[in-house]
Amino acid sequence: MTLNRLPDYLDHMRQAIADAQSFAKGMAQADFIHDKRTQQAVVMSLIVLGEAATKVMDQYPAFAEQHKQIPWRSMRGMRNRIAHGYFDINLEVVWDTVQTALPTLKSQLGTLPSA
Repeated sequence: MTLNRLPDYLDHMRQAIADAQSFAKGMAQADFIHDKRTQQAVVMSLIVLGEAATKVMDQYPAFAEQHKQIPWRSMRGMRNRIAHGYFDINLEVVWDTVQTALPTLKSQLGTLPSA
């Protein structure tokens, strides 16, 4: 018997988005750029998000294919860039991701069936 982990992965993604948004809430970009603690918290949330997206792509490819509007590959790519190039993280890209990409992704994930 194979355990269906898809709902867990989707929940991890939703929680990572909520966390990243919460960490940066009320901050201006300049404040974010100078706040290492918040940067690291947001970056960790993006890693979790990308890791969960990777699990969905690898273990549930039909589901990922069925929901092409979700940027699975972009999330995995960002996770890989952060994890493997930690000292070269572009904080402006991280900030823009939290401000523009995550709200869209949050609503897209909200429309998915709970698997």
